[in-house]
Amino acid sequence: MSDNKVLVALRKFNSDRDWDQFHSGENLAKSLVIEASELLEVYQWSDKESSLEKVKEELADVFLYAYQMADHYGLDVESICLEKIKRNAEKYPVEKAKGSAKKYDELSK
Repeated sequence: MSDNKVLVALRKFNSDRDWDQFHSGENLAKSLVIEASELLEVYQWSDKESSLEKVKEELADVFLYAYQMADHYGLDVESICLEKIKRNAEKYPVEKAKGSAKKYDELSK
């Protein structure tokens, strides 16, 4: 994985605290889901975010755990995201998916 500024800072943060010992793939996945739930909580009882600052804080936590999980498995975030966009483009061709919220297997053939 390339050494971007976020990853370098995150590795140092965890190393300084000797927290890498707790960062198994399973623990990172659990933490990622927990943080995603906290992001969703910002919208609880309303379609609008209660605070952009809270959204930023929770979204950053989601990104940080995702970066840690990718780093744990030696994955390059940019590469795996671009690969997924390419696969999604194949599953959701513009001529069938434009303006539709349907899942790929529900799009008209």
